[in-house]
Amino acid sequence: AGNLFRQELSNLRPYVPGKPIEEVQREYGIDEVVKLASNENPLGPSPKAVEAIKRELEKINLYPDPGSMELRGKLAEKYALEVDNIVVGNGGEQLLQVIAQTFIDPGDEVVTSDTTFTILGIWVEHLGGKNILVPMDGYKQDFKGYIENISERTKLVYVCNPNNPLGNIMTRDEVDYLVEKLPEDIVLIFDEAYYDYARVNPAYPESIEILKGRPNTIILRTFSKSLGIAGVRVGYVLTSKEIAKEMSKVKGTFNVNRLAQAAALGALEDQEHMKKTVELNYRSLSIMEEAFEALGLEYIKSNANFVFVNVGIDSNLFSQELLKRGIVVKAGSIWRWNTWLRVSTGTEEQTEKFIAALKEIL
Repeated sequence: AGNLFRQELSNLRPYVPGKPIEEVQREYGIDEVVKLASNENPLGPSPKAVEAIKRELEKINLYPDPGSMELRGKLAEKYALEVDNIVVGNGGEQLLQVIAQTFIDPGDEVVTSDTTFTILGIWVEHLGGKNILVPMDGYKQDFKGYIENISERTKLVYVCNPNNPLGNIMTRDEVDYLVEKLPEDIVLIFDEAYYDYARVNPAYPESIEILKGRPNTIILRTFSKSLGIAGVRVGYVLTSKEIAKEMSKVKGTFNVNRLAQAAALGALEDQEHMKKTVELNYRSLSIMEEAFEALGLEYIKSNANFVFVNVGIDSNLFSQELLKRGIVVKAGSIWRWNTWLRVSTGTEEQTEKFIAALKEIL
């Protein structure tokens, strides 16, 4: 029975999510936990999403619409695309899996950064593909290095923008360079989970314009962050009709449940919640930036809802110390940035609690 399991599993390193609040409460006997580890929305879900779920509850004996037609229709309207350009998924994570399943044959290559969001990479390896990890250029994804690493086996290029865990953006000029140099037949993926925060930066690229001129482009966005419905899992991709058609074969029949579809439709109407979320995010970021500067800590300028900071101490020890104080963050060691922490933006009060604990530990 040596080969009971798929061989790729023997070397696969699973993704490490942030500790759930419930687990920290149990483990440390703490009532009030401040979770700044998973880039969730501190204002809670969009109230319109909650209302929509309540209305839908009585119908959960019925399967959801397999094509998510109403939701795709609304998204098509929002982005001036057609329904056939859109695939909806059970969170961004499932869509990254579907992308891998749509394109990757054993031996195919994906070019990406050696520090980025790893879910796509995990699925690529699971399918016998290979991740070509290009070292960072300082704190940025090295697009020149991406182009140098293109081979006849390259199928996909993955750009997380803003990049997770660093939080910084690749600018319009940098992205234009990549688009210009990249062969047309390679699929370019923009993972824009933090799009709503990033677009306030005028240097942030408008990837839908790229898609219009370059059909082999996939743009991934989500309802989990700015609209606060991470718990029901809804994400979507904008892409060419040809790619969307192939992805739809793989996605599973009822991949987005009834409550999730309702919640997403409600959340789409809720511009006010989005606006408040983004405003709070930048207030929290500036509280943290000021504190880091006062403490002489290096950090990376973020356009996402988290910040990456170098505390100069082993990040596992540091995050343990924070856990004892009821604060959950993500230790940079999982990306091999051993003295860095990724800290999500909370409410102003949560952010101040984190800063107080940070000062105490330092």
